Amino acid sequence: TGVIITAKHHDGFLLWPSAVGEHDVSESPWKDGRGDVLRELSEACREYGLKFGVYLSPWDRNHPAYGVDDAAYNEYFKAQMREVLSNYGPVFEVWWDGANGDRNDPRKFQEYDWRGFLEVVRELQPDAVTFGAGYSDVRWVGNERGYAGETQWATFESTRRDPNRDAPIPLLNTGREGGDLGWPAETDVSIRPGCFYRASEDHRVKTVEQLLDIYYESVGHNTNLLLNIPPDTRGLIHERDAAVLRQFGAIIQQTFAENLLHGA
Repeated sequence: TGVIITAKHHDGFLLWPSAVGEHDVSESPWKDGRGDVLRELSEACREYGLKFGVYLSPWDRNHPAYGVDDAAYNEYFKAQMREVLSNYGPVFEVWWDGANGDRNDPRKFQEYDWRGFLEVVRELQPDAVTFGAGYSDVRWVGNERGYAGETQWATFESTRRDPNRDAPIPLLNTGREGGDLGWPAETDVSIRPGCFYRASEDHRVKTVEQLLDIYYESVGHNTNLLLNIPPDTRGLIHERDAAVLRQFGAIIQQTFAENLLHGA
């Protein structure tokens, strides 16, 4: 029902022409530097009736202020969000990654302004939900394998959620019965071994049977399923991924063609 594009990952490269950043598609030879991936995708989503969402990683391994001047970098990241959330129509989800700092240099730790980030979303896209660390609207399920706990409550205890740290993973995977906070889980997993496309992994695309198992243990366990599908080096969904997805979709549609609760 929706698409969330990785508009910015940890490398800091922006898939839209930015007025506040320099490390973006306008620097690339693609369309002579006049391309805008977010524009094309958001227009395609409207054409085909899909919701449009964005992944924006707060980690930035390119920007010189990251981990050096917290306030300056946080303002830069907010400016990025303002560009994305103002220029591409309705956004249904803003996906924040909780990653922080360069693994090769643990001194580069950035103090994120999560509350300020959320205020930008509320101002510009009040109907959008946020995913990730901090003051997010939906919670991580605690793994990236595609499986939610068999017992999976959409509620949580607000006192057990520290906005600046992840909650305990066992609780993320199950929620808390009777909790005072509505904090449903989203289950993320890739159709391939990793997030990105590699030709060497074409034979490791998940099978239809594996995707069905993931579906029943994510959607079937009261969570939203976010399935990562990486474009290949042509900018297309690889034929193997596409074939598996078509079969998977057909089985889901056939299985649930009749609503057994209707009129029961």
